[in-house]
Amino acid sequence: MAIDPGRLEAFMGRMAGDMGAAMSASLVVVGDRLGLYRALAEAGPSTSAELAARAGVNERNLREWLSAQAASGYVDYDEAASRFSLNDEQAAVFADEGGPAFMAGGFEVVSAMFQDAEKVEAAFRSGAGLGWHEHCPCLFRGTERFFRPGYNANLVSTWIPALEGVAAKLEAGASVADVGCGHGASTLVMAKAYPNSRFIGFDYHAPSIERARAAAEEAGLGDRVRFEVAQAKTFQGEDYGLVCIFDALHDMGDPVGAARHIRKALAPDGTFMLVEPNAGDRLTENLNPFGRMFYSASTMICTPASQSQEVGLALGAQAGEARLRQVAEEAGFTRFRRAAETPVNMILELRP
Repeated sequence: MAIDPGRLEAFMGRMAGDMGAAMSASLVVVGDRLGLYRALAEAGPSTSAELAARAGVNERNLREWLSAQAASGYVDYDEAASRFSLNDEQAAVFADEGGPAFMAGGFEVVSAMFQDAEKVEAAFRSGAGLGWHEHCPCLFRGTERFFRPGYNANLVSTWIPALEGVAAKLEAGASVADVGCGHGASTLVMAKAYPNSRFIGFDYHAPSIERARAAAEEAGLGDRVRFEVAQAKTFQGEDYGLVCIFDALHDMGDPVGAARHIRKALAPDGTFMLVEPNAGDRLTENLNPFGRMFYSASTMICTPASQSQEVGLALGAQAGEARLRQVAEEAGFTRFRRAAETPVNMILELRP
């Protein structure tokens, strides 16, 4: 091999950064679960002893955690005062769970990927896939917490208004199905905004449905929102004014069959809102930080999930708009357009 020493040194430097980032992911999970980010945001600049007393944890362990966080740039450190703090941007990402920039929940997804690595390895060898329900439970929590800020920030303010006539329909009162609803975050965001409409969330994963039902009761929406265990190809109901799938179609074994069932369940003037990761149609368009994140998640979670089901089409989390259009057309939809987008998601409007 003719190794270029400069290129090797640069690549090894990148590996050190990547390994540090991977190791830091576990520290984010620990800090999130212990409430350390929230405690630091509330307290302001603190020594490790002050923060340990406030958070109720061991000072020596916390001091090491804070040092690692400072090395990562996840917290700030004032050497003269020996105090750690969160600046406004760090607090938005790690401490403000209700805000649009919160990302700590996504690190639970990373944790699940490590914990399930042996199962995914077996799926590589067999090609039989790995069902969503077979993953570590932190995946289900983490997925909800990762996507919920985007739904809070965009779903009612931007995405639904971008669909032709849908906002007015929901304000007047319509029947809405949220397919693959998980813990129900998207369903509840819509239900809070449109009190005249009725919402049903469907998911095949019974523990997620149980959590969604509890969340609806906690939000005081149990009278207008129902959650049912059901498959995307067999959920009940008809004449829906709106059917939604949020970041889940690519996980399904038979996305064409699911879309075909949705088309039949829609009212004649109904709309299918499909939200998927915002990917280009060519691999080279996705060789960027978002593509890196979603291809990795797709390798460990989405593609094996699809392979474990009937048909096993395995679209992957970076399918792209052109491939999704093919799915829609095969399912019988005649109108398809990109209604809105964010750096993370594309919002597609499908009509019969």
